[in-house]
Amino acid sequence: MDVRSIADAIGYPAAALGILVESTGIPFPGELTLVAVAAYAGAGHLNIVLVIILAAAGAVAGGDLGYLIGRRGGRPFIEKLLSIFRLEVAHLAQAEMFFAHHGDKTILVGRFAGVAHMPFGRFQLYSVLGAVPWAVTWGVVGYLLGNNWPLLLTVMKTVGYGGLAVVVLGAVTFLVLRTRVSRR
Repeated sequence: MDVRSIADAIGYPAAALGILVESTGIPFPGELTLVAVAAYAGAGHLNIVLVIILAAAGAVAGGDLGYLIGRRGGRPFIEKLLSIFRLEVAHLAQAEMFFAHHGDKTILVGRFAGVAHMPFGRFQLYSVLGAVPWAVTWGVVGYLLGNNWPLLLTVMKTVGYGGLAVVVLGAVTFLVLRTRVSRR
């Protein structure tokens, strides 16, 4: 599967759809989809600002669908969903305990708050607070990858995927350390 040809064929909606599916609670590689579409933007084919806006909107809309599914279907639906993916119901009990303890903050990283009957307005606020920085972060990562696509291809041909992973990890480590030093 060539992600660039998919991004070319689908265009901007690809930025929102992958994230929307994942944010509803369905296992789907939403981050990978966003990074691929953002990389395509970095290569000059799409506008990165629009990609990030659509990704954030897809994350919020997917979260809203997850909320609605949880609110309407409740715990029985979630238990059935867990059994489909061969996950233990004990995980749901742990999630409920965590949600009861940490409340609103869990929306930044979790979905199906409708099961706990969290007020939708509060859910929406925290969902947006989580979706926007997430979309910006992964969008910028993808954009930088796409902006340096020829360099990445050269590195991959020279050192392979493992070498590319080492180079990317080294670059990320360098940027993190540089940011920490500049903060001090």
